[in-house]
This record gives sequence, structure tokens and C-alpha cells, in this order.
Amino acid sequence: MWPRIGGLRSLALGTPGELRATLNTLVLAGVKTATAGLISEYAQENEELEQVGERLALVDDHDALVGVVEVTGVEVVRFAEVPWDFARSEGEGDRSIEEWREGHGAYWARQGTPVTDDTQIVCIRFRLVSAGDGGISTGDLST
Repeated sequence: MWPRIGGLRSLALGTPGELRATLNTLVLAGVKTATAGLISEYAQENEELEQVGERLALVDDHDALVGVVEVTGVEVVRFAEVPWDFARSEGEGDRSIEEWREGHGAYWARQGTPVTDDTQIVCIRFRLVSAGDGGISTGDLST
């Protein structure tokens, strides 16, 4: 299971370090309004897909709360069918869907999970609800 903060599932973007810090900054700036994950990670972690309206605790490398986002859309698609409008909403500077696929494919390969055109991708859209702790106690963090 993914860690919980104040009853909210955590959203830990990318990998710890510079990547996560950069992605969190993009969310807090309103530039990043989507993220993609592998459906296989949900099965491995015994997690359900996010639901529209669900709030998630955006966390840093130490599971400290940096903001709260609300899920506005969830779709599972083949890697080859991730739409450009979704990829662009990730806010990571990709100039084309091909560039997005190349970068994300390389990222998942480095994480030990190479993807193919048929790999199922969870496309999550969200909006920033609050920056900081949003009134959620980090003392409620549980794993």
C-alpha cells in the first residue's frame, strides 16, 4: 500500500531527489496537471485506481506534505494510445507525443519495467487544491 496522510493516499511523483522536486514545483506552479503510471504498479501495491473527486496528498522525498490535489480524470490506455493533450498536460516540456513516449519509456526502463505499445498506462488528471499542508496533520502518516 502507498502511504496515507490524514486519510489521503499519497502522490509521490517521479523518483526521489531532483526529479521529484522538479515535478512537485511544476504542480505547485499549476503547470503540471496530470501524471502517468503503470497499471502493474497498482497490482503490485494492492492499490485501487484513483477516483474522480478523490484528493491526494502530494509528498516530497520524506513523505512530507507539499500540497493537495483533486483527481479530475482517470483513464487507462495502451502506451501507444496516450493522447498528446494528456502528455502535454503533464507539463514536463515535451514537444511532441513521440518525445513524451521516448522519455517515459526510458524512465520506466531505468526503473526496471520496460514498456511496450501494449503496456497499460494509468492517465490521471488533477487540479491543485492547496499548497502546503492544507490543514492535514502529517502526524496521521501511516503506511
